[in-house]
Amino acid sequence: MTLAFSSSAATVAVAVASATLTSSARIPTLRGFVSFRLTAKKLPLRSHGGGGVRAMSELVQDKESVVAASTSFSDAEETTPSELNHSRTFLDARTEQDLIAGIRKEKEAGTLPPNVASGMEELYWNYKNAVLSSGASGADETVISNMSLAFDRMLLGVEHPYTFNPYHKAIREPFDYFHFVHTYIRPLIDFKNSYVGNASIFSELEDKIRQGHNIVLISNHQSEADPAVISLLLEAQCPYIGENIKCVAGDRVITDPLCKPFSMGRNLICVYSKNHMNDDPELVDMKRKANTRSLKEMATLLRSGSQLIWIAPSGGRDRPNPSTGEWFPAPFDPSSVDNMRRLVEHSGTPGHIYPMSLLCYDIMPPPPKVEKEIGERRLVGFHGTGLSVAPEISFSDVTSDCNNPNEAKEAYSQALYKSVNEQYKTLNFAIKHRRGIEASTSTVSLSQPWNESLSV
Repeated sequence: MTLAFSSSAATVAVAVASATLTSSARIPTLRGFVSFRLTAKKLPLRSHGGGGVRAMSELVQDKESVVAASTSFSDAEETTPSELNHSRTFLDARTEQDLIAGIRKEKEAGTLPPNVASGMEELYWNYKNAVLSSGASGADETVISNMSLAFDRMLLGVEHPYTFNPYHKAIREPFDYFHFVHTYIRPLIDFKNSYVGNASIFSELEDKIRQGHNIVLISNHQSEADPAVISLLLEAQCPYIGENIKCVAGDRVITDPLCKPFSMGRNLICVYSKNHMNDDPELVDMKRKANTRSLKEMATLLRSGSQLIWIAPSGGRDRPNPSTGEWFPAPFDPSSVDNMRRLVEHSGTPGHIYPMSLLCYDIMPPPPKVEKEIGERRLVGFHGTGLSVAPEISFSDVTSDCNNPNEAKEAYSQALYKSVNEQYKTLNFAIKHRRGIEASTSTVSLSQPWNESLSV
C-alpha cells in the first residue's frame, strides 16, 4: 500500500454492501490539511518489542527544502506557527547514534508517544539489516539518508496529523512523497532476482488509458510495499502506470503514524476493509457510510475516463498456509469483483479488467494473522520481487453458459483468481526456486525491463 507501507490491508476490496457518508472535517490548526474522518474514536496503538539508489536530490535540493515542504502544501491557504516550528531533530541527524538519540529525545519531550517511538526504533534496525544484506555500495549512507527523512516525515505527522479525503491524490510538491517512497523501497528490492510477467501487456493497457479507456487491475495483495513494487518494477518501461495508478486502500494505511507518510505519496481511494468492518460494532454503520462515499468517488473518476485502478478483492494481504508455510493468493470475494465490474460497465466509458499477480511478501511481510489493533511489528527484508499481468478477461465470455446472476458472479471471480494464481506460481518458480527467465510459460513471459533499457 504502501502502499503504502506499515499497517494492515494496504490495498483492499471495496466493502460496499451499504452506506452513506460522514462529512469531512478539517483540522482547525492546519488549513489545507483536509480530513477523511472515518472513525468516531481513536484507534489504539500497540507497543512494540524490542548502490542502486537514486540520489536524495530527487526529493529535495537540500535539508532546507525539506523544512519548507513540511510547512506548506499546494492547497494550503496559509502556514501556522505550529507548522513553522517543526523539529529538525532528524533532519540534522548525520549518524546512527543521532537517529536513535533523536527518537529518545522526542519521546522524552512528549512529542512521540512511547509506542510510536519504540516502533520507529525497531523499524530502523530492521531496515538497516535489510539494506546492508544487499551488499550494495554505500549501503550505510543509504540507511542514514533514507531513515532520517522517513523519521522526519513520521515526526511531522505526529506533530501535525495529516488526514485523507475519500479520494487522495499523491502529494508531489513542494515535497515529493512519491519519490520519497521510491527512494525508501528501492534498496529493498533485489532486482537481479526480480521479474515482470508479460511486460508487453502493461504497455498495451497504458495505450488504452491514454486513449481514454478505464483499466482495472484485479490482483492479490502481499505487502504494504505493493504499490511501490509495482511502480519500481515498471519504472524503466511504463513509468506512467506507477505515477497514475489509483490504489483502493484500507484505513490502516491512513491512520498508522509510521505508515501515513508513505501513503501520502500514492493516489488512494480510501475504504474500510471487510476484514476490519466488524472490529468495533459501534462503528460498523459509520464505516459502511464512508465506503459508500468512496464508491461514489470511484464512480465519478471512472465516468471521466483514462483511469487505472488497482484493487485486491481478497480484502487484505495474503497469508501463508499455517501448516506448510507456503504463500498463495488469498481467495477473492465475488461480490467485490462484481461491484467493480458493474462500476466499470456503467461508467459510460470503455473499460477493461485485467488479472494481475504480485509476489513481494518478503519485503515487508504481514503478521501471520489479521490483527485488529493499529501498530503491527515492522519487519523488513531485501528480496526478489515479481509482477505479472495476463490478458483482459471478458465477463460475457466467461459467463455465457451461466444460468443466473449469482452463478455468473462466482464464475467471473473464479476466472480472475485462477489467472492470478497461475501467474503467481510462475513468479514463485522464477524467484523462490531461482529458475529465473527459464520459469516462463506459454502464458507468462518473464523479463527484466530495467536491464533491457540499459542495453538499448
